[in-house]
Amino acid sequence: MENLKVIIVGAGMGGLTTGIAMRQAGYTVEIYDRVRELRPAGAGISLWSNGVKVLNRLGLGKEIASIGGIMNRMAYHSMTGETLTDFSLQMLIDWVGQRPYPVTRSDLQSMLLDAFGPGLVQLNSRCVAVEQDADSVTAIFEDGYRATGDLLIAADGTHSQIRSYVVEQAVERRYVGYVNWNGLVTADERLVPKDSWVIYVGEHKRASMMPVGGDRFYFFLDVPLPKGTESVPEQYREELSSHFKGWAEPVQTLIQTLDPMTTNRVEIHDVEPLSQLVKGRVALLGDAAHSTAPDLGQGGCQAMEDALVLANYLQTTNLSVEDALKRYEAARLSRVTDIVNRARKRSDVTHGKDPIKTQQWYEELKHEDGLKILKAISNTILAGPLH
Repeated sequence: MENLKVIIVGAGMGGLTTGIAMRQAGYTVEIYDRVRELRPAGAGISLWSNGVKVLNRLGLGKEIASIGGIMNRMAYHSMTGETLTDFSLQMLIDWVGQRPYPVTRSDLQSMLLDAFGPGLVQLNSRCVAVEQDADSVTAIFEDGYRATGDLLIAADGTHSQIRSYVVEQAVERRYVGYVNWNGLVTADERLVPKDSWVIYVGEHKRASMMPVGGDRFYFFLDVPLPKGTESVPEQYREELSSHFKGWAEPVQTLIQTLDPMTTNRVEIHDVEPLSQLVKGRVALLGDAAHSTAPDLGQGGCQAMEDALVLANYLQTTNLSVEDALKRYEAARLSRVTDIVNRARKRSDVTHGKDPIKTQQWYEELKHEDGLKILKAISNTILAGPLH
């Protein structure tokens, strides 16, 4: 289909990637976001090869390589510092045909914004309602402004306002069961090797560091806690020191090195897999469509896959916009449902939902040569639209 006008609500990773794909298809694109200033949620993201391949397809290969970290190895250590397994990622790269690029979310968003056109995103625009008829769809904003186009893409995140319109019922987020502290620190060999992703595990907790661009590490620390525990940035260091008391020296060094005032503390939620992603001329995309726990590292990658698949159907089918969106839904529904469910299952094992299974996982890691882990990551990547 030609000469479409595309309205996108949400200027995060999914919305911007979709905007780039749609503009490259020759469509008129308008992106709106409710925030006054674009600031990405979270410090970093492990952008696996399926997400990188989408960026390559969109002509952003050099750009993502320039801001991504070089990650050559992956290692698990026990909480006391014993090496459980340490292996090269080269086999994975050979299998899937692309290196992963861990990246800061701010660098990634800046790259995408530059590619789309930084002055073309309308900020301070909160979408409060949607109307559609046989020929068009309209996003209605809080200030009364109306944006009308041929289709509307809801990329408005895990707290999506448009999701309930599409699925015709209220959707509640589900607490996965753990709190995640994350941020950035200067890369330092006292912490972990500069080309390795290292995860310390024990007591149903995790402490992780991976390289990102700019000679920095992206770190996260996970602790299973009840929902609604107090969050005071000034107390993060003491809080983490208590949760990770007795852990290996690099974990202690990380806690003393991090800046509590720039560290994010997030209660991790997901959303039950949806039964539909589309209603007429409206399509859900990214976290609005499949809000997942981060335990597979696939949230951002799936948003990018969404963008590519949706653009492809709009370009390659000519029955109607509604038909193209239904084909997008059919292509994506089982894929994203699988990701949400497997991320939830992985989170349960990692964070002690069944302590016996978690202990079995710790024991398995002692005998892991990397092959099982690499195959699982590879299978996830190769199940996407770009093999």
